[in-house]
Amino acid sequence: MERMTDTATRPTPLEQPETPVATDLLTRVGFLLCAVYAGWHLYVLNIAPLETWTFRIMHIAGALILGFGTSAAMSMRPASDGPNTPVSHIMGGVALLGTTIGLGSLIAAMMFHEPGTPAPPPWTLTAFGPALGAGTLLAMLTGWLYPARKGQLPLGDIALIVATLASCGFILFSLDTLSLRLRAGTPFADPNNGWAAFVIIIMIAELTRRLAGLALVIIALVFIAYAFAGPWMPGFLEHRGYDPKRFFTYVFTDNGVLGPTTAVSSTYIILFIIFAAFLQSSKVGDYFVNFSFAAAGRAKGGPAKVSVLASGLMGMINGTSAGNVVSTGSLTIPLMKKVGYRPQSAAAIEAAASTGGQIMPPIMGAGAFIMAEITGIPYTELVVAALIPAILYFASIYFMVDFEASRTGMRGMRADELPKLGELAKQAYLFLPIVILIGALFSGYSVIRAGTLAIASAAVVSWLTPYRMGPKQIYEALGNGGRMSLQIIIVCACAGLIVGVISLTGVGARFSSLLFDLAQQSTLLALSFAMMISVILGMGMPTTAAYAVAASVVAPGLIEIGITPLISHFFVFYFAVVSAITPPVALAAYAGAAIAGSEPMRTSITSFKVGLAAFIVPFMFFYSPGLLMEAPWYVSVQNLLTALIGVYMLAGAVQGWFMGAAGPLIRIILLVGAVCMISGDWRTDLLGIAIAGLLTLRGLRTSQSAV
Repeated sequence: MERMTDTATRPTPLEQPETPVATDLLTRVGFLLCAVYAGWHLYVLNIAPLETWTFRIMHIAGALILGFGTSAAMSMRPASDGPNTPVSHIMGGVALLGTTIGLGSLIAAMMFHEPGTPAPPPWTLTAFGPALGAGTLLAMLTGWLYPARKGQLPLGDIALIVATLASCGFILFSLDTLSLRLRAGTPFADPNNGWAAFVIIIMIAELTRRLAGLALVIIALVFIAYAFAGPWMPGFLEHRGYDPKRFFTYVFTDNGVLGPTTAVSSTYIILFIIFAAFLQSSKVGDYFVNFSFAAAGRAKGGPAKVSVLASGLMGMINGTSAGNVVSTGSLTIPLMKKVGYRPQSAAAIEAAASTGGQIMPPIMGAGAFIMAEITGIPYTELVVAALIPAILYFASIYFMVDFEASRTGMRGMRADELPKLGELAKQAYLFLPIVILIGALFSGYSVIRAGTLAIASAAVVSWLTPYRMGPKQIYEALGNGGRMSLQIIIVCACAGLIVGVISLTGVGARFSSLLFDLAQQSTLLALSFAMMISVILGMGMPTTAAYAVAASVVAPGLIEIGITPLISHFFVFYFAVVSAITPPVALAAYAGAAIAGSEPMRTSITSFKVGLAAFIVPFMFFYSPGLLMEAPWYVSVQNLLTALIGVYMLAGAVQGWFMGAAGPLIRIILLVGAVCMISGDWRTDLLGIAIAGLLTLRGLRTSQSAV
């Protein structure tokens, strides 16, 4: 057994680099807390369930504490290398004093509250809100002006940790004591609940800025401003406006931050991030990459085809397109450049493939779980519906890669540069965690139970390799899982803030009316408008947040004009996903450009071309429901086959190659044929097949003449 597993798991240039092991005490304590955080989720989800609001509040509180406690220590944000000034210490100290007063007020209220009374003595909470709010704002200002040195936990961040304990603790205390569930979002909400919710929301925005950048924060601030500026807005955007107490208490309920996005991040997302961490720690994830190299590495432009396969496998688990680019792209992009791909093409191919991982069943980067939560459609139905579109997307990228390799005369990798496929095939049992996951899901197990079984199986399968997971390795996997989950958890919370504003102001319903009016003129026009809004809302955001926001704004409007919920949400989901490769804010393409050393904007344009099929496939959902299994099986097969021919011709039109070099006229004909094949009507299909047949005959004659 040792000999059989050696090829799959030995350290090679194809494997991902090891995560550096930090040695300083602060980082080790932070890593321990991340492991505890991940383990706590597994315990609550499988053994000791908590009341829903309590669990979600503790989930967010844990992410805030770990985020502020480790963002500098674990180098999750830019940090200064120079010493902090006395001013920063003074500001941080004053901020810590304010938040400590807030926490002390909460402790006093809990100590002096007598069971059976409606509220604690008023004097206990007199200073709670002002002191907590002022301390939190000052701590955030200190962090902006004086970023922490790496490995340091400044007073300002300690103040934010204390503020998290005080604000989230007060919300938990108020759930029953002050009837928060009944009073939140109404004129009768407790003012201190408003202060606590305000502090939590601005801390969510601040941690989002640190871990995910400004794009989502700016969008959230625009929505918050809209909630207060409603009376002065034009047309269908006008609303009556809301006072701060009502607004903040409403948004921090299950209508907003504690709603569907946090429901999914606290269950499915963190579960599958832990699963990905176990795959990484057990080296099973490396096997996926090595298998891809062995299967496709020798073909023309081999590393690019490896990128398509590996990114599809790993991207569905990763949860973010840009994150997957960084992990698999660090291996595939240099190899693509080595065999002749231009830097911008190498980066664009990896970006497009990694983005496609977000639409790859069965996990779909956690997007399927959010869709199931929002729509109520069973998860297994969503996975089946996503299968054909995923095939079309990855087939399109594969054709793009193959045509470019043929056009430029690229070689594949040599046999001595690759793992041996025969030996890797003997370790096919390393795919068992994925097989068990899929099998459990379709056998009727809950997503949580199936995910937990997959996590356990990853550890067990590792015992068949030299990288056996013992207590130390399991601890490392839990720590990595907790740490990797922080960004997406806080992003989902921030997206929930936007969802709350949409729900409170009713702007989603007004947008639905606008789409309905457009549909009276042209359904295609309404779909095109919905596409643009979905892409714009998704720019700069991870997949889950992008979909959650777009689904709140756009999907109800599509349903309003008569499109089924399944098609409406898949339409929105696809465009939220491909916003990662859409200029000008193409995060996945920019991540690839950083690795490849290419110009970011040109890379984003190239990635848009490579992933072009993803901008067409969603329209096919409407005209060919069989692509989502919404038709008899033979119709779905017909739609799949004709659409495959269509994306093949589309790739030829984009790359200027179809059984040989294709000039401008041939590319136009190819494009016309592609549009005919993907329209879904049998008459246009026949026309497209005729065009494909004629061009194929032309290509065969040309190749024979050349011989």
